[in-house]
Parts: sequence; C-alpha cells; structure tokens
Amino acid sequence: MSMTDPIADLLTRVRNAMRAGHSRVEVPGGRMKDEILGILRAQGFIRSYESKPGLGGQARLVIDLKPPVKGRSPLNGLKRVSKPGRRIYVGKESIPKVLNGMGIAILTTPKGILTDEEARQQGVGGEVICEVW
Repeated sequence: MSMTDPIADLLTRVRNAMRAGHSRVEVPGGRMKDEILGILRAQGFIRSYESKPGLGGQARLVIDLKPPVKGRSPLNGLKRVSKPGRRIYVGKESIPKVLNGMGIAILTTPKGILTDEEARQQGVGGEVICEVW
C-alpha cells in the first residue's frame, strides 16, 4: 500500500513515541526523511538515528529519542506545514520564525534541506516542510 505523505507519517510516529515515553521508534526509510532526522539530531531534538536494511530491500530508520529532563521532553511539538494537497512556499524574506526563534522550521530549498536560520544565512527560500519546537 502506498503512503500519500511519508513526511507526516515520520513526524506522527516520532510525536506519538515521545508522548508515550518510548526510547526508540522505527520508521520506513527515505532520503528526505534521513535529511530531516539529521537536522533534528544536529539541533538536539533527538539523540541519534541509523539506517538498517528492512524487508523487501527497503531501508528502515531506527530513531533513538532523548529522554525527558525534569519532566520536560526536548521535543514539545512537530507540525507538518506544507502538505501534498496544499504546498506552502516562502521567499527568502518571509521565512517563518517558530516561537520567536525557540523552535525551527525545516525547508526544502534549491541548496538542499535546511533549517530556517540556514536558509536566511544563504539567502534562499523554498517549501516549508515542518515546524519543530
């Protein structure tokens, strides 16, 4: 069965695993998912992730989540912005700030998948994939 929005599936699985208190979650692999998880790891929202071979040759991504510190999760929210039915594009001058800089927006740009801050520094706009805080 094909999935219409694999990025939303990734975000939902991570969000649900965090809320349930799990330390790991496994999702189907993909290049864009791999790059998004790399950004989440670099920004400190997840501990790590690795790609493992799965059934039928499709890779699986195993994500190690950070445990809550003093009852607060390092990842409080994930929101899919641009969806298959409604794509959201922004220019370099209108890149959104998430919670006044407390969170990040992840964009796909001509220079690759970047955070909102990196896109501002490089002077490029693109499609807003999601917001994380």
